[in-house]
Amino acid sequence: MRLPLQFSTAGLLVGTIFFALSLTPSLIPREGVVQGAISGISMVAGYGVGVFVAWLWHFMELPAVGGRTRQVLRWVVTALCVLLAVGFLLQATTWQNSVRALMGLEEVPGVRPLTVALVAALVFLVLVLIAKLFRQLFYFLSGKLERRVPQRIATLLGLVAAFFVFYSVISDVVVSTALHKVDGIYQRLDARIVPDMKAPTGANQAGGPDSLVRWKDMGHQGRRYLALGPKEKDIAEVTGRAKDPIRVYVGLNAADTPEARAKLALDELKRVGGFDRANLILITPTGTGWVDPGAINSIEYLLRGDIASVAAQYSYLPSPIALMTEDAYGRETAQALFQAVYGYWKAMPRQSRPKLYLFGLSLGALNSDRSFDFYDIIDDPFHGALWTGPPFRSDTWRMVTAHRDEGSPAWLPSFRGGSVVRFGNHFGGYEKGEQPWGDFRIAYLQHGSDPIVFFDPAAAWRKPAWMDKPRARDVSPDLKWYPIVTMLQLGMDMHAGIAPMGYGHSYAPEDYVHAWYQLTEPQGWDEASLKLLKEKLRTWNPR
Repeated sequence: MRLPLQFSTAGLLVGTIFFALSLTPSLIPREGVVQGAISGISMVAGYGVGVFVAWLWHFMELPAVGGRTRQVLRWVVTALCVLLAVGFLLQATTWQNSVRALMGLEEVPGVRPLTVALVAALVFLVLVLIAKLFRQLFYFLSGKLERRVPQRIATLLGLVAAFFVFYSVISDVVVSTALHKVDGIYQRLDARIVPDMKAPTGANQAGGPDSLVRWKDMGHQGRRYLALGPKEKDIAEVTGRAKDPIRVYVGLNAADTPEARAKLALDELKRVGGFDRANLILITPTGTGWVDPGAINSIEYLLRGDIASVAAQYSYLPSPIALMTEDAYGRETAQALFQAVYGYWKAMPRQSRPKLYLFGLSLGALNSDRSFDFYDIIDDPFHGALWTGPPFRSDTWRMVTAHRDEGSPAWLPSFRGGSVVRFGNHFGGYEKGEQPWGDFRIAYLQHGSDPIVFFDPAAAWRKPAWMDKPRARDVSPDLKWYPIVTMLQLGMDMHAGIAPMGYGHSYAPEDYVHAWYQLTEPQGWDEASLKLLKEKLRTWNPR
C-alpha cells in the first residue's frame, strides 16, 4: 500500500488554528515537551475537522476551486499558517507566566518555541500516519468485499472491519504490553521495603508481632502510612496533651478478595482498640494505595490523637491507570470495607461508639462516594465525609454542582444553603453556609485550578460553567474556551505534572486543617493554636 504524502489544505489551516489556540493558558503550567504534545494532538484534531469539512463540501457538490487558483490558495494558506504559528509561539511564554504567577512560581524566560514546534510536528506526523494507515486498510478491505456484496454494504463492513483490526492491535498489543510493563514496575515498587522503615514492635500496633496483617503484606504505601505518622509526643508539642493515634492498613497481598481484606481490616481494628477511640476515619486510598499524609496527620493533631483510622489497598497503579483498568475493583473494595466497618459500628451502643467519618483523595474520593448508598444509612448515618479533589466522574459531586444555589460559582458552589454539603479551598468557603451545618456533613476540598475535578468531555462543545466570572483566584484570566481545544488542554493538564502545593491537584496540609476543623469542630482550638499547627505540618519531618 502506498501512503500519500500530500496533506489537505483545509486540514492544515484548521489544524494550525487549533495548534495556535492550544498555546493559550489552561489550568496548569506546562513545560516545553508537554506543551508540544498538547499542541500536536490539538493540531491533529483540527486537521481532522478540516478534512471533514472539505469532504462535506465536496459531498454537497458545492463549487470547488481548481487549477492555478487552487495552487495560489494553497501557498496563501501555507503562509498564513506559518505566521499564525510563529505569532502564537512568541506569545506562549507570556501566557504560561500568567499561570505561574498565580501559583507563586518564578517566571520562565521562554517555553522553548523550537522544542514545542518539533514535538508538536512529530506527534502530528505520527498520528496522521496512523490515520492514513487506517484509511488505506479501509480502502483495501472494502475493495475486497465489493467483489461479493453491494458497494454500500462493502463500505460499511470495511469500515467496521478496519476499526476492529485497529482496536485489536492497539488494545491487545500496544495497550496490553504497556500496562503489563507498568504493572510489573509498580508491583516491584509496592513490594519494596525501605531498609530504615522497621516494622512496629508494639503488640497492639498494626504490623507488629501480634498483628493479623504481616508487615511485608502491607505494601510500600501501607508501610509508609503506618510508620511515618505523628506519635503522642509530636502531637503533645502542639496540643499539650495527646494519645498515640491508631492506624490500620491492609495491603493488597494480605488476602485474596475485597471481602476478605475488609474482614481482616475490621478484625485488626477491633484488636488494636480502634472502636474505643472517640473518632474513627474510614479512608479510601488513591490508586497506588497512598494516603495523603497531610490529610491524616492534620486530623490526628486536631483530635489530639484520640482517633483511629483504617484503609484497605485495592491497587498499586497510579490513579489514572487504575481508573481505566481497575475501576470496578476499587469500588468493590471500598464498598466491602465500608459495609464491614459501618455494620460493626452501627451495632454498637450509640453512647459508646466513636464518631465515624469518611475520607478520600482523588480516585479515593470517587470510590469513597461509591462505597455506600444513602438509603442504607439514612436511619443511622455516620457523621461526615471529607472528599478532596474529587474526579469529575463523582456522582454526588456532579449532582450537587449541577443543582447549586443560584448565584454561587461552579468552582465553589453553595448547595441548599450549606445544611449538608459545603465546599472549600485554600481561600475558605466552609464557614459561608446560609443554613446551620447539620449533624451529617459532607465537605469537599477542591482547588479552582484542579483539572482532575474540572475536566469534562463536554468542554469539547460547550464552555464549562467554572470559566464564567467571577473565577477562582488561581485560574488565569487569559484562559479562554475554544471548542475541542479546551477539552484537550484540560485532558492533558491531568497528566502535565504536579502543581505547586496548594494548587492544581496538590493539597496542602494547612488546607486540610481548615477543612477538618470546620467538619469535626474539635474543642480547645483558637486562631493562634491553629496557626501553630499549620506551621508544624508545613515543616513536618517524621522521626
